[in-house]
Amino acid sequence: MKFRFAVAAVVSLSLGLAFAQTPPAAPAAAEPAVAIPAAPEPSQASAWIVMDYATGQVLAGENIHQPLEPASITKVLTAYVIAAEMANGKVKADDQVMMSERAWREGGARTDGSFSGFPVNKTASLHDMEVGMAVQSGNDAAIALAEHAAGSQEAFAELMNRYAANIGMKDSHFVNAHGLSSPEHYSSAYDLALLGRAFIHDYPETYSYNKIKEFTVNGITQSNRNRLLWRDPSVDGIKTGHHSGAGYCLMSSAQRDDQRLIAVVMGAGSERQRADDSMALLNWGFRFYETHRLYESGQTVAQQHIWKGKADRVQLGVAQPLLVTVPRGRYPELKPSMEVPKTLVAPISQGQTIGKIKVSLDNQVITEAPLVAVAAVEEGNFFKRLWDAFWMWWESD
Repeated sequence: MKFRFAVAAVVSLSLGLAFAQTPPAAPAAAEPAVAIPAAPEPSQASAWIVMDYATGQVLAGENIHQPLEPASITKVLTAYVIAAEMANGKVKADDQVMMSERAWREGGARTDGSFSGFPVNKTASLHDMEVGMAVQSGNDAAIALAEHAAGSQEAFAELMNRYAANIGMKDSHFVNAHGLSSPEHYSSAYDLALLGRAFIHDYPETYSYNKIKEFTVNGITQSNRNRLLWRDPSVDGIKTGHHSGAGYCLMSSAQRDDQRLIAVVMGAGSERQRADDSMALLNWGFRFYETHRLYESGQTVAQQHIWKGKADRVQLGVAQPLLVTVPRGRYPELKPSMEVPKTLVAPISQGQTIGKIKVSLDNQVITEAPLVAVAAVEEGNFFKRLWDAFWMWWESD
């Protein structure tokens, strides 16, 4: 009799959780889902990727972890570090940044690379240097900013690698702020997409400089090298790159309605090719994928019985909004499941990790997140604890 009671209690709990895990209602697909065609693979590229911004999910890619020369896409990390140092109060937008002799000689107009045109041995505001680096891809501005923020470009490269590690860039190493060729300077399509995602999220104001179409310095007006800004109004960044060792590279991002995608193409054969390939990848991603918000932070996803507490049940939810990217029309097919300890005993603190929620499609887990206590459950009084201790023993195997 004791054994039969315990089994019934477990079955009842499982059914309750299964009901609680049903995704929020979504409109049914207007027509049966069809197989998604393969992503439009760039005709000539060393590596490429399409990533959903909200979830970080890779929608398609090739050689995404291969270390390659990132060329001037490097300047996205330079801009990220400057923005982070500004947020930490170490530099300010109105700081006067010197265009040093070294910055001018290694990255100025007399070199074959891109330049912003700030006069040598004169200063400009940090803000203007940032815009010159973003819009004109100025190597001189990148070096001057690095020297201002860290004393030297070499010291700044150490900062770059520390911030890259914090972002999660595991295929990368940087030795300069501008991206000119060096054997120890490399990154991957995946890492660069992660960087773009972090930049957009963490420092949206600085990111916005990348959609400025032209900028004038010292009487010289130069256009943004990202041609997608003129081709599609949904594109608002992010950065081009090119030199002989890297080929033509482009990290691009676009937002349509509530969805944002990031694409990276490395090693294309021409400026037009990198733009065409990037546009095709973005269009493919928007056409065939959609992002949904399954659960909000603090929302009760399920309830679990708890012993020896003032309350008999603990409310479970997620600490951060849980989002998922799926093929269009297949949202109703998602299958959530939960991993929760069979026995929970009070006290439980608010935000304490209790278990894990997983979301699957076609028997493959596509996202997961910790389950946490939405509210604390304090320990019950002496008689409640004693009573629950008896029933815990009674229901034990």
